[in-house]
Amino acid sequence: MEIMQLLKSDTFLICYAVLSIVLLIGFFVLLVKTSKLNKRYEAFMKKMGNGKDIQEDLENYMYRVDKVEKQNAEILSFCSELEENVSGCIQKVGIVRYNAFKDTGSDLSFALAMLDENDTGVVLNGIYSREMSNIYAKPVEKGKSSYTVSEEEQQAIDRAIQSKNIYQVKDVKKRN
Repeated sequence: MEIMQLLKSDTFLICYAVLSIVLLIGFFVLLVKTSKLNKRYEAFMKKMGNGKDIQEDLENYMYRVDKVEKQNAEILSFCSELEENVSGCIQKVGIVRYNAFKDTGSDLSFALAMLDENDTGVVLNGIYSREMSNIYAKPVEKGKSSYTVSEEEQQAIDRAIQSKNIYQVKDVKKRN
């Protein structure tokens, strides 16, 4: 009961009113100080930005950095897809020119191997004679063909495997 009487007393109400006024004055003082501090902060930012608002510049730079990071992620994704696709493309080439017949007089015949990263592809053999010219194709898987290959075709396959993407034409004399 004493608490209820204390709350209803004039002394308590006067203390409560004084405390409320002090808190209200404190609130306004803090509000004024915060306003001054905010103005000083804006002036400082403009001074640091040589007349421009440095905060806006920082926000713009952060936006641009985020944009560049997204572009880099897209580029990396594209590069990994491209790397996967390139492994199945022709990357190794080996060619051997030779004289298939004594009567042709020059190395007009050829064996051409075109292989991917896994040494899989095709070997072409173009045989030239005075009467006709034929081209034969044989599949190659992991450096080997399921068909019988000639000496020149095997040399072309071997050169392609060893080529490291450097293409060289070398002549070989046919033994007839």
